[in-house]
Amino acid sequence: MSESQTEWWAPARPDGGEAPQARATRRDSRDRRKQARVRKARRRRTTWVVLVVLVLVGGAGYLVWSMLGDMLGGDSKVATATDFPGPGHGSVEIQVNPGDSGQAIGQTLKDAGVVASVGAFVDAYDSTPGATGIQPGTYSMLLEIPAADAVTALLNPATRVEEKLVVPEGRRASQILALVADALGTSVESVEKVVGDGSAIGLPAQADGELEGWLYPATYAIQPDDDAAGVLTAMVTKTVQVLTDLGVPEDQWETTLIKASLVEREGKLDDDRPKIARTIENRLAQDWRLDIDAAVAYGAGVKGTELTKAMLEDTSNPYNLRRLKGLPPTPIASPGKASISAVMHPAEGDWMYWCTVNLETGETWFSVTEAEHGQCVAAMNEWLAENPQ
Repeated sequence: MSESQTEWWAPARPDGGEAPQARATRRDSRDRRKQARVRKARRRRTTWVVLVVLVLVGGAGYLVWSMLGDMLGGDSKVATATDFPGPGHGSVEIQVNPGDSGQAIGQTLKDAGVVASVGAFVDAYDSTPGATGIQPGTYSMLLEIPAADAVTALLNPATRVEEKLVVPEGRRASQILALVADALGTSVESVEKVVGDGSAIGLPAQADGELEGWLYPATYAIQPDDDAAGVLTAMVTKTVQVLTDLGVPEDQWETTLIKASLVEREGKLDDDRPKIARTIENRLAQDWRLDIDAAVAYGAGVKGTELTKAMLEDTSNPYNLRRLKGLPPTPIASPGKASISAVMHPAEGDWMYWCTVNLETGETWFSVTEAEHGQCVAAMNEWLAENPQ
């Protein structure tokens, strides 16, 4: 008899009834089967509880991970970063500040509703060649566009919101301030107040508070939030940069700008500027008057073609180089790089005179003797007679 059979065998009673030992054995068997069913049910309940907890924890974990991934600007490199499908709608202006990283730009765009997540923008930024070349400024962007489209838009100069301020060479400070006021939509008086003693816009000490000549002629991009102080500071800074790049000693900045302004106002062609610069040096070396009418006109507050005999003889005008020797007290205009360079590198020659014989083409003659100069003056007067100003 096997061991398993022994478990269920019990001797019968003489009367044919079941022995007490057999009944006890069956009860034990039923109890064991009942306990097994209870344990199985408990295991099923436990399994479902664990599954529910895992789902809840997993969902929360995904939510937290997604939020962290977005907050970190894509540093988590989640491949499923949220992105808008496009094509976009409406418009909003956003500001890219100097030194902004891809993450910082992405946060600005997300806050404005341009992109769906910082992570998507950073992914597109990192994968786009030249994205680091995005320039500071104000941009007009569509709302709810794909991150890749946002990067492309920021690299497109046409997206930038700005106004061009063009400052031509040879303009006086008063004329430039008027241009700045017009570009900013404000009054000339408010721009003049910003200038003050020049310290607020970085005017060098050797300028002695005089703005003339220090507002560099160039094209400037005016942003919507720019103010007069910022624009004028940029102009002064550009002048200092050009002087430095051309190797002008700092203690010669003001003198160089004075000479360059005379060259700027007298010269019409770049090829003539070094010759004019040399003639000025020759006259100064010979202790001659410079006889530059552009300076006289500046001091008199008129155009060169409006000068009168009385103005040319007025010795109270400190800019009257027809009567006073040496350089004027300040520049008479804002010179460009060509004129500054001409002063630093004047042409070789012994000229003592020059005059422009055609005001339209800028044709200028240079002379050594007074007789030669007289011929030039005659040609100039003949042109003026035929072309009254």
